[in-house]
Amino acid sequence: MRTGQGSLLEVLRGLTAAGVITSAVVHLDLYGAGFSGIPVIGPLFLLNAIAGLALGITVLVWRHWIPALLCAGFGALTVAAYWWSVLFGLFGVREVTGGWSVILAEIAEYLAVACGLAVTGLLLAHRRSARPPVPAAQRVGTTVEVP
Repeated sequence: MRTGQGSLLEVLRGLTAAGVITSAVVHLDLYGAGFSGIPVIGPLFLLNAIAGLALGITVLVWRHWIPALLCAGFGALTVAAYWWSVLFGLFGVREVTGGWSVILAEIAEYLAVACGLAVTGLLLAHRRSARPPVPAAQRVGTTVEVP
Protein backbone atom coordinates (compact mmCIF):
# COMPACT_ATOMS: atom_id res chain seq x y z
CA MET A 1 0.00 0.00 0.00
CA ARG A 2 1.39 3.40 -0.96
CA THR A 3 2.29 5.87 1.78
CA GLY A 4 -0.62 8.20 1.01
CA GLN A 5 -3.09 5.34 1.04
CA GLY A 6 -1.54 3.96 4.21
CA SER A 7 -1.94 7.31 5.96
CA LEU A 8 -5.53 7.63 4.75
CA LEU A 9 -6.25 4.11 5.96
CA GLU A 10 -4.86 4.86 9.42
CA VAL A 11 -6.93 8.06 9.69
CA LEU A 12 -10.06 6.19 8.61
CA ARG A 13 -9.36 3.40 11.11
CA GLY A 14 -9.01 6.01 13.84
CA LEU A 15 -12.27 7.70 12.82
CA THR A 16 -14.04 4.33 12.75
CA ALA A 17 -12.81 3.57 16.26
CA ALA A 18 -13.79 7.06 17.43
CA GLY A 19 -17.29 6.56 16.07
CA VAL A 20 -18.00 3.24 17.76
CA ILE A 21 -16.29 4.22 21.02
CA THR A 22 -18.23 7.50 21.17
CA SER A 23 -21.48 5.64 20.61
CA ALA A 24 -20.48 3.15 23.31
CA VAL A 25 -19.68 5.90 25.81
CA VAL A 26 -23.02 7.64 25.13
CA HIS A 27 -24.88 4.37 25.70
CA LEU A 28 -22.90 3.68 28.88
CA ASP A 29 -23.71 7.20 30.11
CA LEU A 30 -27.42 6.71 29.37
CA TYR A 31 -27.32 3.31 31.05
CA GLY A 32 -25.95 4.94 34.20
CA ALA A 33 -28.41 7.84 33.94
CA GLY A 34 -31.45 5.61 34.34
CA PHE A 35 -31.78 3.35 31.34
CA SER A 36 -30.45 0.50 33.50
CA GLY A 37 -33.88 0.28 35.11
CA ILE A 38 -35.72 -0.30 31.84
CA PRO A 39 -36.28 -4.01 31.15
CA VAL A 40 -34.59 -5.30 27.97
CA ILE A 41 -33.47 -1.82 26.83
CA GLY A 42 -31.21 -1.32 29.85
CA PRO A 43 -29.21 -4.51 29.30
CA LEU A 44 -29.08 -3.78 25.55
CA PHE A 45 -27.55 -0.36 26.27
CA LEU A 46 -24.93 -2.02 28.46
CA LEU A 47 -24.25 -4.63 25.76
CA ASN A 48 -23.96 -1.83 23.19
CA ALA A 49 -21.40 -0.06 25.39
CA ILE A 50 -19.30 -3.20 25.88
CA ALA A 51 -19.46 -4.19 22.20
CA GLY A 52 -18.63 -0.68 21.01
CA LEU A 53 -15.59 -0.43 23.25
CA ALA A 54 -14.39 -3.88 22.17
CA LEU A 55 -14.90 -3.15 18.47
CA GLY A 56 -13.23 0.25 18.73
CA ILE A 57 -10.12 -1.28 20.27
CA THR A 58 -10.16 -4.20 17.84
CA VAL A 59 -10.28 -2.00 14.73
CA LEU A 60 -7.21 -0.16 16.02
CA VAL A 61 -5.08 -3.18 16.87
CA TRP A 62 -6.07 -5.64 14.11
CA ARG A 63 -5.43 -4.25 10.63
CA HIS A 64 -7.98 -6.40 8.85
CA TRP A 65 -11.24 -5.77 7.03
CA ILE A 66 -13.32 -7.88 9.46
CA PRO A 67 -13.31 -5.48 12.45
CA ALA A 68 -13.90 -2.52 10.14
CA LEU A 69 -16.94 -4.21 8.64
CA LEU A 70 -18.18 -5.16 12.12
CA CYS A 71 -17.84 -1.51 13.19
CA ALA A 72 -19.89 -0.41 10.17
CA GLY A 73 -22.53 -3.00 11.04
CA PHE A 74 -22.51 -1.90 14.68
CA GLY A 75 -23.13 1.71 13.66
CA ALA A 76 -25.84 0.81 11.16
CA LEU A 77 -27.70 -1.50 13.55
CA THR A 78 -27.47 0.96 16.42
CA VAL A 79 -28.85 3.88 14.44
CA ALA A 80 -31.52 1.61 12.88
CA ALA A 81 -32.62 0.45 16.35
CA TYR A 82 -32.81 4.07 17.50
CA TRP A 83 -35.00 5.12 14.57
CA TRP A 84 -37.16 2.01 14.93
CA SER A 85 -37.69 3.01 18.56
CA VAL A 86 -38.60 6.56 17.54
CA LEU A 87 -41.04 5.51 14.82
CA PHE A 88 -42.59 2.33 16.23
CA GLY A 89 -41.28 1.70 19.71
CA LEU A 90 -38.84 -1.00 20.76
CA PHE A 91 -39.58 -3.44 23.59
CA GLY A 92 -42.25 -1.10 24.90
CA VAL A 93 -40.06 2.02 24.78
CA ARG A 94 -40.76 4.85 22.36
CA GLU A 95 -37.74 7.11 22.04
CA VAL A 96 -37.90 10.83 21.33
CA THR A 97 -35.61 12.78 19.04
CA GLY A 98 -33.32 15.52 20.26
CA GLY A 99 -30.84 16.07 23.02
CA TRP A 100 -27.07 16.08 23.03
CA SER A 101 -26.75 12.33 23.57
CA VAL A 102 -28.96 11.50 20.59
CA ILE A 103 -27.17 13.93 18.28
CA LEU A 104 -23.69 12.86 19.40
CA ALA A 105 -24.45 9.13 19.17
CA GLU A 106 -26.12 9.43 15.77
CA ILE A 107 -23.23 11.41 14.27
CA ALA A 108 -20.78 8.90 15.75
CA GLU A 109 -22.73 5.96 14.32
CA TYR A 110 -22.90 7.49 10.84
CA LEU A 111 -19.15 8.11 11.10
CA ALA A 112 -18.60 4.47 12.08
CA VAL A 113 -20.63 3.27 9.10
CA ALA A 114 -18.99 5.53 6.51
CA CYS A 115 -15.42 5.12 7.73
CA GLY A 116 -15.84 1.42 8.53
CA LEU A 117 -17.02 0.72 4.99
CA ALA A 118 -14.21 2.84 3.55
CA VAL A 119 -11.61 0.93 5.59
CA THR A 120 -13.16 -2.37 4.53
CA GLY A 121 -13.02 -1.35 0.88
CA LEU A 122 -9.43 -0.12 1.06
CA LEU A 123 -8.19 -3.24 2.85
CA LEU A 124 -9.99 -5.60 0.48
CA ALA A 125 -8.69 -3.68 -2.55
CA HIS A 126 -5.15 -3.84 -1.17
CA ARG A 127 -5.54 -7.53 -0.42
CA ARG A 128 -6.71 -8.23 -3.97
CA SER A 129 -3.92 -6.18 -5.59
CA ALA A 130 -1.25 -7.78 -3.37
CA ARG A 131 -1.99 -11.28 -4.68
CA PRO A 132 0.14 -12.48 -7.57
CA PRO A 133 -1.82 -13.39 -10.70
CA VAL A 134 -2.66 -17.08 -11.01
CA PRO A 135 -1.41 -18.69 -14.23
CA ALA A 136 -4.19 -19.81 -16.56
CA ALA A 137 -3.17 -23.47 -16.26
CA GLN A 138 -3.80 -23.40 -12.50
CA ARG A 139 -7.26 -21.78 -12.62
CA VAL A 140 -10.32 -23.85 -11.83
CA GLY A 141 -12.24 -24.92 -14.90
CA THR A 142 -11.28 -25.96 -18.36
CA THR A 143 -8.32 -24.59 -20.24
CA VAL A 144 -9.07 -23.19 -23.65
CA GLU A 145 -6.28 -23.37 -26.20
CA VAL A 146 -5.73 -20.25 -28.23
CA PRO A 147 -4.87 -20.91 -31.90
